[in-house]
Amino acid sequence: MRREVSDEKRYRAVRIVGCQRERRRLHIRNIKSRQRKDRECKRLENQRTRHPSMKNMNKTPTDLEYQPSPQPSSQPESERGPQLLPLLQLPLLPESVCQAQQEVQLQSQQQLRPLSQQSHLSSQSESQPLSLPESHEFQPQLGEEAKPVCPNHRWLLLFLMGSSLCAIILCLICYTQQNLQTESKATKKTGIVSPCLSPACQMASAHLSMSVDPFTQPCDYFLFTCGSDSSSPASRGRQRDEGTPGLGEKTVQSKKRRGSKEREDTSLREETILDRKTALLQYLRKLLESDNRSTGSAVQKAKRFYYSCLDTKSIETAGAEPFLTLIQRLGGWSVSGQWNQTDFNSTLSLLMKDYFTFPFFNLYVGKDPNEIARGTNRKYIQIDQPDLMIPIEWNSKTQKSQANTQTLRPFLALCERYLALLGAPSRRTHLHVGVFISLSSELAVSAAPLSHRLMTGQLYQRMTIKDLQTQAPAIDWLGCLQTAFHPHSISQDDHVLLHNIPYIKQMSHVIGKWLNKHELSSSGPLHTYMVLNLLHTFIPALDSRFSETERNFSVALGNSDRVAPRWKRCVLETEKGFHSILTHLLSKRIAHREAEEIIQNIFSAFKSNLVHLNWRDQTSRQFVMNKVQSLTPRLWTKAEIPSEAELDELFSKVTVRTNDYFSNYIQLLSLQQKRRNKLFAQTDGVDILSVTPFLLGNDLIFPMGMFVPPLFHPTYPRAMNYGVLGSLIAKDILHLLLPDIHSQSETVQAVGDCVWAHYLTLTENAGRGGTSSLSAAQQQEMWVQYSALQIALKAYHQSLKKHPGDTSLSGLSHIHLFLTSFSQANCDSDPFREFMPLEPSFLITVICAKSELCPTSLKCSNKTQQHLLPSC
Repeated sequence: MRREVSDEKRYRAVRIVGCQRERRRLHIRNIKSRQRKDRECKRLENQRTRHPSMKNMNKTPTDLEYQPSPQPSSQPESERGPQLLPLLQLPLLPESVCQAQQEVQLQSQQQLRPLSQQSHLSSQSESQPLSLPESHEFQPQLGEEAKPVCPNHRWLLLFLMGSSLCAIILCLICYTQQNLQTESKATKKTGIVSPCLSPACQMASAHLSMSVDPFTQPCDYFLFTCGSDSSSPASRGRQRDEGTPGLGEKTVQSKKRRGSKEREDTSLREETILDRKTALLQYLRKLLESDNRSTGSAVQKAKRFYYSCLDTKSIETAGAEPFLTLIQRLGGWSVSGQWNQTDFNSTLSLLMKDYFTFPFFNLYVGKDPNEIARGTNRKYIQIDQPDLMIPIEWNSKTQKSQANTQTLRPFLALCERYLALLGAPSRRTHLHVGVFISLSSELAVSAAPLSHRLMTGQLYQRMTIKDLQTQAPAIDWLGCLQTAFHPHSISQDDHVLLHNIPYIKQMSHVIGKWLNKHELSSSGPLHTYMVLNLLHTFIPALDSRFSETERNFSVALGNSDRVAPRWKRCVLETEKGFHSILTHLLSKRIAHREAEEIIQNIFSAFKSNLVHLNWRDQTSRQFVMNKVQSLTPRLWTKAEIPSEAELDELFSKVTVRTNDYFSNYIQLLSLQQKRRNKLFAQTDGVDILSVTPFLLGNDLIFPMGMFVPPLFHPTYPRAMNYGVLGSLIAKDILHLLLPDIHSQSETVQAVGDCVWAHYLTLTENAGRGGTSSLSAAQQQEMWVQYSALQIALKAYHQSLKKHPGDTSLSGLSHIHLFLTSFSQANCDSDPFREFMPLEPSFLITVICAKSELCPTSLKCSNKTQQHLLPSC
């Protein structure tokens, strides 16, 4: 009896304490649940007050109410520490209090379950006896947080909570991964990534949208000729048919139609084709036309010169008068009837010094290649044959040059027109023109083309000035050279390098003969000859009548080259005298870090590609690999580029007028002469107009002029930078470092034949006449351009590994944008283009034939044999 009462007390005490704890917990979560729990606790308290313990002695445990027993502690409830909350509410088991707590917690969870589950639990609970061991008492500690009664239960709860947390984390990871994969698939499918919105990208996007996307027309995009109007279907077709093996003969009528179309689209093609040199000139034009008044005085002078060149209205107004004034400064000439009988050598020295004009021979400064091999970098005055005004042709039988009789009549008309524009009396014109042509023809006899002089060893022949004076006495060599290269010190014992001694001797003989012709002494034929050469120098600064006369003569000789736009001519003229200023401006705007990164990645991919070549012998392989490993590729960042303050000091004595281009042009010629003289003391520099890499010792130098828009920009997507400039850089490296790779590697022929087989198959030109094989030069160029594409693509992947993610352009991204940009970048004019029997854009078809890289298939439904083509 007493034991049953004790058990009942403990049972009620547990119920009450559980209610109190549950009430505290529900205070935060739910007000209604807390109120319901308050009523339940009050009911339990009332039952304990009204019903004595002995009244329940005859009841079975299942009939008893589920009530916690009172705590055997005399402390007030407010001073007790936090109590454990019941999580389950099931009948107590007699084994332990831990089991009782688990049942209480289960019962509290049962309230949240569906009715069917609750009834199931109730049926289970009714079958369980209810009792508590007498020895177990529930005693919370004073002043501290109550600890779990059962350690096993605590660790079980911790395990369940940890498992739940891990499950949640795993679910989140799976969900995130699934989203990333979905986004990745969507990106690959639609090509949608973060677009590039910079001003440079907007311009590039407009240019790209005007060209053809190769993946939208996989069957015929590679037939578009570089520079053709690709938007017109009528313009599709190759222009390499003539002389290309395997393409067969075209009809005369189709050639005429194509020729007519070419003439119609000449202007459009010239604007579309944007080679690297033109891109650089356009960028320099932008720098000169930029409205930045905070620059120094030297920069302002360069801009003022450029704008005076563009001011054709002032130039037309001035006419020939500025040049006639210049002739008077030189002592006049006999054509006008006023000549002061000036000294021949004095006039010649003055023309070379102040007006950068060389009527009888050319002068420049350079190294001796024979000494470069020995490590000597000394520079010498070099004397070469001049650029004669009269057109000549080389006679291989007589080993002499001669004037072509068919060109003499247009040349005669040219000279007469020049004299007429200069106001010469008509009665004197024929005499002076005849003497000029006769003198020019005599000088041309010993002039020889460079190939002949190179073959006969006439280049870089060393001689002292004293010995030169003995062999060509008509020229005062020491006096002329001292005047031309002032203030550089020159003595008669100094060596000079000659590039055509036979011409120098013949020139001296002709001059001496004409100086001693007393019957012509009053007409001054040599002086007139020098003045007409000076006129040729100043034609860019004179009105359009002179340039039109020169152009008509060029057309009469069979030249059909288009006239360069005025802005391009003015940029080129500005560079001649103000090159250091343009170099300074270009250096400030070049993205050095991005340029260095693409150089290093391309060169690394090039070396990796080199390893996989099949070499004919180990010696060749080792030689090439050692050469490549010893090189250091870098961007040209000359430390000696002057600052803005230094430029202001350097050009402080230069005067540039706003509306007087002729006067400014004289300043330009003087600056050119000073620039040439500085070559003696300066270290080797890079021409600002250089757009191809070169070797300087063990350095592989890349000029800054290569890294300009629209071929390169730091804000472009990297896919575009690597597809455009990256492929061009790779092609440059291959040509520079492997000029004769065809004789050293078997891979060249294999790749060339493989690419050509693709072309013949896909264009259905195999077996249509002609030969289906390529020459060694064509195979090598095919390998170079295909390897350049592979190298650039590999370098782009290396860039993505280092810096994941890239922007898009015109809705294109990654490989799609890379290959589309590549197809537009090969309009670059290079000396090896004649050896490429197909358009470089066709290489995209070859690289995509067996590759998963391309965004979509380039296979055509009407090319059933395409799947049989091998991978190159």
